[in-house]
Amino acid sequence: MRVLMIPGIASFALVLLSAAAWGAAYPDRPVRLVLGFPPSGTSDEIGRIVAIHLQRELGVNIVVDNRPGAGGTIASSIVARADPDGYTITAISPSFITSAVLNRRLPYDWRKDFAPIVVYARGVANVVVVNPRVPAKSIQELVALAKSRKDRPLSYGSPGYGAVQHFVGESFKLSAGINLAHVPYKGQAPALTALMGGEIDVVFLQPPGGMPLIKAGKLRALGFAGESRWPELPDVPTVAESGVPGFKLKGTFHGLLAPAKTPERITNFLHAATRKALAHPAAQNFFKRAGWRVDGSGPKEFAKQLLDEYEGYTKVARAAKIEVR
Repeated sequence: MRVLMIPGIASFALVLLSAAAWGAAYPDRPVRLVLGFPPSGTSDEIGRIVAIHLQRELGVNIVVDNRPGAGGTIASSIVARADPDGYTITAISPSFITSAVLNRRLPYDWRKDFAPIVVYARGVANVVVVNPRVPAKSIQELVALAKSRKDRPLSYGSPGYGAVQHFVGESFKLSAGINLAHVPYKGQAPALTALMGGEIDVVFLQPPGGMPLIKAGKLRALGFAGESRWPELPDVPTVAESGVPGFKLKGTFHGLLAPAKTPERITNFLHAATRKALAHPAAQNFFKRAGWRVDGSGPKEFAKQLLDEYEGYTKVARAAKIEVR
């Protein structure tokens, strides 16, 4: 099996070596990784795989502390208040940003209270799926069907109000010039169940979830939201090439944050150690099988990405008039 390698490992080894000179005392005890995801979910599993390989590089245990709820804000609040010593970190997904866009009363400032460390995984863009009973076999036909439904609009389901798929659905509506009624559920799985049961018409699926249903013919994939076709669904055209050229999305992400004022030498050390952990063949194979790819972008790149994500989601929220609470 061909193993994908992360460029720049040699240079990061220098960071690790130099870190040893100043940081014999760090880390000298377990590191706490606070996860805002429920146990056994995809995000939790990915975070735990990173923890397993990272602790080998650090030489200390990483204690995973699941604190799900409120779109990850409970976990983020814990880390925002923690001592900035590198012993309490958190893993985030795009919900960290969508919560900041929609909630003015967060108990922390997402810009000022955290220090980015690394982006450790990236997913693929969304797939537009419908129940096979929906009389649309392409994005063009879905748009035409939506425009013809004046009295009862087509509906789309999401994992919840303010979830990434909620923003994706509203962005699709704006780009296609159509109306779709949003129906929030408590997770992607319940939304897919509702779709198969005919309660809703469309879901903007976040892979790899739901892929077996597509391959089994229980869901029909109409379009892929990425810039080019996805190798896992080579016969499914992109939404852009299907008549909605303004609809091109990047995949989701997962990354690590520390409390603000964590010394730069520690965040750089953790970044370098994470990149080395991600280069391990077992980690590479896991992410490949799970439909994700390893990344390794550092603190500066991660900080810029978070700002770009915030601006993008804010733009959609304003245009779609998603309520800010």
